[in-house]
Amino acid sequence: MTDVTYPSYLALDDLLSLQRPRSEPEHPDELLFIVVHQSSELWFKVIIQQLEAVLEDLETGDGDRALWHIQRINTLMRIVAAQLSSLDTLPPQRFLQFRGFLGASSGQQSLQFRVIGALSGMRDDAFIGALRTGGEIPAAVQAAVARPRLEDLFVQLVARRGRTLDVLYTGPGPDPLFFLAEALLEYDQAFQRWRFLHVQLVERIIGPVTGGTGGSMGARQLAQSVNLRFFPQLWAVRAQLFGGT
Repeated sequence: MTDVTYPSYLALDDLLSLQRPRSEPEHPDELLFIVVHQSSELWFKVIIQQLEAVLEDLETGDGDRALWHIQRINTLMRIVAAQLSSLDTLPPQRFLQFRGFLGASSGQQSLQFRVIGALSGMRDDAFIGALRTGGEIPAAVQAAVARPRLEDLFVQLVARRGRTLDVLYTGPGPDPLFFLAEALLEYDQAFQRWRFLHVQLVERIIGPVTGGTGGSMGARQLAQSVNLRFFPQLWAVRAQLFGGT
């Protein structure tokens, strides 16, 4: 049996051959652009795995394990957001030199991004419908939509423990479920922060009103999703505590 080596275990020959700049002659900044987006998709793959685990934890009533998985997701979201900063070094005039070679590709076409949103509870057509092809939502997104909402499962777990969301914040505590609620909100904030940083990046490179690739609206389209929230009930409980609506 052939010994497993670092290159063979990670399939480095295959991995490092997947960066295929299309510019002619090859623009030196296109490699950075590709690696950042490919890396994001790899981290998205892990985040989806962890979200699936959180859903299973909540369905079985294992709040402690759900907290562990959410904390890992929050760490991964910080990585995804941080790597965007490398594209801040891409001046607009240099991006313009290879932008035309991107064709109809657009980050809005990311299937995994839609799956993450759907698993997290975002089910409105404005968020999911951008991936419709021939009037159909891709199977992976349909499967995510078919799962119970993450927030609903958490609220059900709280109820099974004989509590309500407001009691988590007003009771004698700290209740263990309080820490899970706060971790979920941290995840929601992290995803909002990533979307906001993405908007800023696009505005920095192509401006706030320039259309994006693939027929998208560019920064304007991204900005529409910045304030979308996965867990409205967890946000609303704060307004209840302070007499808001």
